[in-house]
Amino acid sequence: MTFLTEILTPERTVCHAPCVSKKRLFETVARIFSEDHPALHYDEVFALLIAREKLGSTGLGHGIAIPHCRVDACPQPAGALITLEQAIDFDAPDDQPVDLIFALLVPGEAHQQHLDILANVARLFSQGSFCQQLRAAGDDRALYDVALG
Repeated sequence: MTFLTEILTPERTVCHAPCVSKKRLFETVARIFSEDHPALHYDEVFALLIAREKLGSTGLGHGIAIPHCRVDACPQPAGALITLEQAIDFDAPDDQPVDLIFALLVPGEAHQQHLDILANVARLFSQGSFCQQLRAAGDDRALYDVALG
């Protein structure tokens, strides 16, 4: 979980977000990143997340999704951790709705770093007890604290 300290902040940790669809989730993610990073523009982040998702679902299964994209204006890798009030359809491989999201933005040229971070996040979120603790968090701060262990 050490790598999360480098890419996740309390400002980008949202517990029980009221998203009703994948589109609304991506709007929420774009807002979180654009409000936290002045160089990141809402419209660009939203469009890039949608474009990436059209290539194939970023849903992993077991209620987890890791939407991600490369953004030229992104100065360094950045993550956002979100739990949802209600699970949403995400075209996941197991057809289960998603309620636990880790969104990732990386600089445009960070190809290998992008893959390395994705692998680390996927490995972390494959741990059932970790995901259970995240889902049990009652507020943003508790969610952030659980994530950083």
